[in-house]
Amino acid sequence: MNTFNQPRAQLALFIIIALLCLLPVISSPVALILGFTLASIGWAPDQRLLAKLTKKLLAFSIVGLGFGIQLDNAITVSLENLPLIIGSIIFTLILGVILTRLLKLDSKTGYLIASGTAICGGSAIAAVSPAIKANSEQAAVALATVFILNSIALFLFPAIGHALSMTQHEFGVWSAIAIHDTSSVVGAASAYGNEALTTATTIKLARALWIIPIALASAMLFSGDKKKITIPYFIGFYCLTIAIAYWLPQGAPFYEVAFSVSKRLLVVCLFLIGAGITLKKMKATGAKPLVLGLLLWLAIGTSSLAYILY
Repeated sequence: MNTFNQPRAQLALFIIIALLCLLPVISSPVALILGFTLASIGWAPDQRLLAKLTKKLLAFSIVGLGFGIQLDNAITVSLENLPLIIGSIIFTLILGVILTRLLKLDSKTGYLIASGTAICGGSAIAAVSPAIKANSEQAAVALATVFILNSIALFLFPAIGHALSMTQHEFGVWSAIAIHDTSSVVGAASAYGNEALTTATTIKLARALWIIPIALASAMLFSGDKKKITIPYFIGFYCLTIAIAYWLPQGAPFYEVAFSVSKRLLVVCLFLIGAGITLKKMKATGAKPLVLGLLLWLAIGTSSLAYILY
């Protein structure tokens, strides 16, 4: 009698590969490809379960990264790049509205893609979506668009950074501004170096704080519901871990371990994100949302690069 249970075997393989992503032998891009491959052949768990798990694991990972950030450096980097952060958000949102009309794309879908590009990818879309009363299909299209471009960024940005001989600080700033989602920002920056990682994480989360005012403004613009705005709580805990590391320096050995573990957990997050991207989703997204996302990405990527380098 054959007792082989295929679904259980597939789940076991999925879990084993996820655990292998904790090891240094698997890089962020490889983890993403592994997840995408398993999803494409139908070996990934339920998408809703993956989404919840990814969200929680990403939050824990980012909080842990706070132990590796120096408080005085975080304040300096955030203040130095405040004009770039604010300018890039406003520029992307305005351009998004214009391009949405030119492409004759659904206004809410276009606005969600612009919000995800302007602030912090999936987190911004999740926060703005209920505020503007977007339906599940509009949110799904925006999320798929952002995640696809995020995946490309993970491979493309480090290659461009090395080709242009960017310093770790320059690359950290650029990736934080030009890559949508926090997970991909951290993945690309960590591949570039530790200084790039700390710079990118600090600026990215300073940029993510703009979710709150943008979501409120969006609710007024679309006559939505301000009470349904969701705020990513992990940003506050991230700031708390930075403060703990600053106020209690005697815990340095623990902080180093927590920082290292958090970096590996982010690789697992990218594996899970890859498992949520399938060929079916990519086809269902259609051309117009991807065109909008790509144009916005090119605009913010090239303009911020020129600002940083010149």
